[in-house]
Amino acid sequence: DGVRFKGRGLIQLTGRSNYEAYGRHIGVDLLKKGNEELVAKVPRYAVGVAFWFWQKRNLNRYADADDIHAITRRVNGGFNGLEERIYYLQRAKFFLCDSP
Repeated sequence: DGVRFKGRGLIQLTGRSNYEAYGRHIGVDLLKKGNEELVAKVPRYAVGVAFWFWQKRNLNRYADADDIHAITRRVNGGFNGLEERIYYLQRAKFFLCDSP
């Protein structure tokens, strides 16, 4: 079952309960055998799941506070890959913002 509900989509949706909740949100039974692949294969679901997850977890308040630690913990459950995430955030700020 874990392999079926592995990370898919831009935010890497994982777990049966998350697939079930996102499926309810989009009106598609993602628990039906084969439908779990839609999160990776259908662009609007792959992108949409990232927006859904972000809103569902109220992550904008942490982004507005520039709290990458809180966002990382809420998305990953820990701090795996934090250094790399900080590096990419700094690069994005360099290119997208007036001041990093």
